[in-house]
Amino acid sequence: MRISILGSEAMYVCICNAITESQVRQAVEAGAEDLWDLQAATGIATGCGSCKETAADILREGRSRRRHFEPQVYVPSLA
Repeated sequence: MRISILGSEAMYVCICNAITESQVRQAVEAGAEDLWDLQAATGIATGCGSCKETAADILREGRSRRRHFEPQVYVPSLA
């Protein structure tokens, strides 16, 4: 379901708790690592649970994107 709010579109992922896709993405960007983190941060998938798969897809997408952009730090061996 897409609803226009003040000129921008919001995709509701969780109808039970009125959680939007952008709220889920913000939680992932803030460091959510698993569904439990998303549930704690947003309340998603704590009602009927039909949004669980969509939330997991957004989480996987965000985590893979975050891993791609994390800087790699060289740590020399102590041996």
